[in-house]
Amino acid sequence: MSRTQPSLARLLGTSDAVVIGLGAMIGAGIFAAIGPAAEAAGAAMLLSLAIAGFVAWCNATSSAELAANSPESGGTYVYGRERLGEWWGYLAGWAFVTGKTASCAAMALVFGAYVSPDLMRPLAIAAVILLTALNLRGIQRTLSATKVILAIVLACLAGIVVATVFGGEADAANLEPFFDSGPYGVLQGAAILFFAFAGYARIATLGEEVRDPARSIRRAVPIALGIALAVYAVVIAASLLAIGPAALAASPAPLETAVSAGGFEWFSPAVTVGAAVASLGVLLSMIAGVSRTTLAMARRHDLPGSLAAVHPVHRVPHRADLAIAAVVCAVVLLVDLRGAIAFSAFTILLYYAIANASALRLSRAESDRSRLIFGAGLAGCLVLAVTLPPGAIAVGLGVLAAGAIARLAAGRGARQGTRR
Repeated sequence: MSRTQPSLARLLGTSDAVVIGLGAMIGAGIFAAIGPAAEAAGAAMLLSLAIAGFVAWCNATSSAELAANSPESGGTYVYGRERLGEWWGYLAGWAFVTGKTASCAAMALVFGAYVSPDLMRPLAIAAVILLTALNLRGIQRTLSATKVILAIVLACLAGIVVATVFGGEADAANLEPFFDSGPYGVLQGAAILFFAFAGYARIATLGEEVRDPARSIRRAVPIALGIALAVYAVVIAASLLAIGPAALAASPAPLETAVSAGGFEWFSPAVTVGAAVASLGVLLSMIAGVSRTTLAMARRHDLPGSLAAVHPVHRVPHRADLAIAAVVCAVVLLVDLRGAIAFSAFTILLYYAIANASALRLSRAESDRSRLIFGAGLAGCLVLAVTLPPGAIAVGLGVLAAGAIARLAAGRGARQGTRR
């Protein structure tokens, strides 16, 4: 880290970190991922959710233990470098930045699609620009906006549950046949739903801005994950009971369809507002998280050093924020929503596989957690990753290979410059 650059400010307590994590998990993931997950797993999507939640808990435990011992921005990029070596850290950081950039584009597209499908991409770009400007004002502004957004989304999801359960159409017969998709479909559904849980990483990537990180991060990560899992379980169960998995898979707006089926058409505008607000909340948190990993990689010259700048007044990585926003806007113009979700899930699962492998290198003095948790997280990430659609896997591996080639080329150029 450059001595001439100011550090990020430690302004977040445990409850603040929980809010940041919940803002990244609750809402847009359920609006965006429930359709593809229902298509893959059918009624057994509830089992997929349990598997995704278990893998996420293992990953969250690993991330919390690592972040408590290395409380600086960068998440698994930093842990991988420290515990496994520079290359593993680089691959984790590259997977995170590329995967979460796709996630940012997906959330921006969710916002545009719910507000006005005909203007989906222009609205998505406008959302990216607006939220980047908010992030540039400082982490406290990001936190305040996240609290408001989270309250709106939770109220909307509560309304959805009430409308679907008490709308008169809820029937346990909609869950039959329960296991029609088979083990592969259940695992693929879990990999897709994992996309919705990955936001807890935001707490770890903001480690340099958390007060007393050894205590706060260890507490905040499992609390946020537990709340998110409970909310998702209730919403998914209610939606399946209302219209069944086939209708959820076929609908471009599954939760809105579930609400309308019970005669609550008047509540549909609230679902639209909830989805739009939720996507903004997740996008706001994601931009903050990706820029912090970009900052960490730039500090160690794995990305251009100019991206390591921290604003002297607002104490945010302003150049990294702007660079990420520019790339996300470009991706918005090129990708479709379901493809972005699958690609993001693949790269983020690899990111967490490296996190769990790094946690296995923690000493007993650094962590008293069972190594079985870290091992289960590593195995779970790899299994879920290979169940994703082949196209997403191929693109993900190609992007990782491109990142590796770029790093090799940069290292060769630096060595040649030194010889001259």
